[in-house]
Amino acid sequence: MKKTRGEKLFYIFNCVFLGIIALLALYPFVYVLSASMSSSQSVVTGKVILLPHDINFDSYAKVLSEKGIWIAYLNTFYYTIFGVIVNLILTICGAYALSKKRVMGRTAISFFIALTMWFQPGMIPTYLNFRDLNMLDSRFTIIIGFAITTFYVFLMRTFFQSIPEELEEAAKVDGANDLTILWKVYLPLSKASLVTIGLFYAVHRWNGYFWTMILLSDEGKVPLQVLLKKLIVEMNVSDEMGNMAVYSKETIIYATIIVSIIPIVAAYPFIQKYFVKGTMIGSVKG
Repeated sequence: MKKTRGEKLFYIFNCVFLGIIALLALYPFVYVLSASMSSSQSVVTGKVILLPHDINFDSYAKVLSEKGIWIAYLNTFYYTIFGVIVNLILTICGAYALSKKRVMGRTAISFFIALTMWFQPGMIPTYLNFRDLNMLDSRFTIIIGFAITTFYVFLMRTFFQSIPEELEEAAKVDGANDLTILWKVYLPLSKASLVTIGLFYAVHRWNGYFWTMILLSDEGKVPLQVLLKKLIVEMNVSDEMGNMAVYSKETIIYATIIVSIIPIVAAYPFIQKYFVKGTMIGSVKG
């Protein structure tokens, strides 16, 4: 179909406008990357605007040589990997049950679950609850205490409801029970939604720092984001890390930021093909 002049102008305007927005969103990342690879003097004097100046990787070498960084890194991987596994198991089980019309009281159960999206206890009651359950300063608390997000349960439920019931009926005729149907019918058809929701959970786990900062007091258990928060907000860089002219607090902070986001950035291209399809869950009701 031939486009009118107005449609062409509108298309050009959209491309230019969205391109500018994309550049504005990308610039902070580019600046942090450039600053992390520049000398301390270049960063402090404002010579780094877009591209690196006086390139060196001393800040990366210093960051990666710190034992605390690696411990925090391993903790973050631990909380992310095992946390996402628990997240997905509970989300899948809850969504599958709520997707079945034969479940008695399904509407009431869904309503009470949805209430947790609108009304939350707040920070102090939540902390007191963890304290009274003797769950402070525990890795188990970080894994199980934030094991499910209500919104993702309903998102997954919507996808399960879109799967034809005839597939389930055919499986039951062959003697399959609910667990077998879930494992061999529903999950293979739900790869896109599982990857998408798993990515959301992973990003939340990887970037989470607030509750780990509140609930964990042992420095050997804190994740990378808590350490990063101390570096950025409290500027808590030890004197040993900032006593050379080749790097400063700023360059070390920038290097730590880049190191902390590499795994998520590296993983995204491999799951991008599922992400676009998964984000359309529930957008069309058939």
